[in-house]
This record gives sequence, C-alpha cells and structure tokens, in this order.
Amino acid sequence: MSAEAELDDVETHVHHLLIVDDDTRIRTLLQRYLSENGYRVTAAKDAAEARQLMASLDFDFIVLDVMMPGEDGFALTKAIRETSRVPILLLTARGETGDRIEGLERGADDYLAKPFEPRELLLRIATILRRAGTPVEVVKQIMQLGTCRFDAERGELTRDGKPVKLTSAELQLMRVLAANPGQTFSRSDLSERMGAVLERTVDVQITRLRRKIENDPKLPLYLQTVRGVGYVLMPDRVG
Repeated sequence: MSAEAELDDVETHVHHLLIVDDDTRIRTLLQRYLSENGYRVTAAKDAAEARQLMASLDFDFIVLDVMMPGEDGFALTKAIRETSRVPILLLTARGETGDRIEGLERGADDYLAKPFEPRELLLRIATILRRAGTPVEVVKQIMQLGTCRFDAERGELTRDGKPVKLTSAELQLMRVLAANPGQTFSRSDLSERMGAVLERTVDVQITRLRRKIENDPKLPLYLQTVRGVGYVLMPDRVG
C-alpha cells in the first residue's frame, strides 16, 4: 500500500482527552483504555494539576471526577465554563439525582456514576463529541520510527517489514508514549500510568524497547532521554 493510500485510512485529528481523578488506579486504567481506543490522553491527579495542563494544552474532551481533595469537580466545571465550551463528563461515585442535576447545572455535558463499564464511557464520549460537531472515527494510528513501524491500534511493531515481539509491559509503555508523541514523561509518571510499577522497571523497559526500535540503542534517535526529566518518543511521522 502506498503512503498516500495509507494516510487516506487515517483520521487526521486524534482527539485529546484530559482525565482528572485523584484515584491512581482509575486514572491509570482510563488512560490505558482510552489510549488503546484511539485517543490521545493526558491525566491529572487533581484540579490544580488540571488547571496547569489546560493553561498550556488544548483538549477536546474532559473526563472529570467530582469527589477530589481541594477543589472538587463541580467547582472546576463551573470555572471551566466561564471561558470554554470543551465537553465535560463528570465521573463520580455520587449517583444521586440531586448531584446529577447540580453537575449539569454547573455546565457538564453528561454524568456517569461509578462503577461503570469502560465501553459505556467510550460510547458516551463518542456521542458527546459527535453532538459537539467533531465526529469520532476509529483511529488507526501508525507511527514511523526509521525502519520500524508501530500500529498503536493493533499493538504491533515491525522492523524492516518483519514483526517484532513485544512483551505486555513493553507494549503498555509503547502505547503510553505513542499516544503522546513529543511529550516528555517523568519516570514517576510512566510508573503510575503502567500501574504503579517501580521506577527502575520503567528504565528496564525503556532499555529493552530501544534495542528493538533503535539502530544504536546507546545513541537513541526515537526513544530519547530528557536529562533530569524523563523520556520522550520522537517519531519520524504519525499518520
């Protein structure tokens, strides 16, 4: 298939989602699940971190927990609505009618009570984005890294056209990095997104991935170290 034909199969805009939840487990699971389903996902542990991210990044959708320490989801929703119409879905264990009404009155587009099925969340996000005028299609994200090609949707890595086997941990790390090309992640952030593994484990997985995608793992071009910060994936092309 030609490069032009391949690009025709790809949705040019990957929707960027912000997940705000103080529960590390839920935050990690949602980030992994939504990334695997074609979204670019950034996560924040509280409203303060969310505000910092929104000051420098544009988001297409926000999944926001209500019950958080400090500023809660209701207050943050009201504040966001003063300057933005970005779709917001409130996610919380509080499912009472009064709470749902309060969330919608503050400007939320939808409300999903915990526990929930991830598939339902995915469908609600797609429905709201479609209603907002940004149709959602299945994203077939292909990333080119020299002679390597990573299909984020299928979780497949090839080198010179030949399949390269990835362990589950390597694939998980690759998907996190590939969902946010050019974004630097600290070791602690990657550790959290991989399910609270040891930071040393992150370093080991980075080393193993470099052996599979770099021509010279000691002088990496694609999976780079940002001194004093962490790691960043810099592909030749995403399409």
